[in-house]
Amino acid sequence: MDIQIDPHTLERAEERGTGEEEIRDVINDGFSIPAKYGRLGKAKTYEFKQKRHNIYYEQKRVEVIYILTEELAVTVTVYVFYGEWEGEDADSI
Repeated sequence: MDIQIDPHTLERAEERGTGEEEIRDVINDGFSIPAKYGRLGKAKTYEFKQKRHNIYYEQKRVEVIYILTEELAVTVTVYVFYGEWEGEDADSI
């Protein structure tokens, strides 16, 4: 599936600590999450093991909200959460 990353998504990604490569990875290999307004969502948890804003975090979870038109996924936004996740929803690499 082709992926079109909206400029708004890239702006938010940079602010929140992720980038184009992880956005594409989440859409291709992440697990489904709920999304509103007929949109789709996927998430994936990555090892982080570093500081962000002077706080150490083991992992970060990247969530991408997107729409699907035929064979094109168009991103709407991206969220990044920092912490530690376990179990099925962690989907850690």
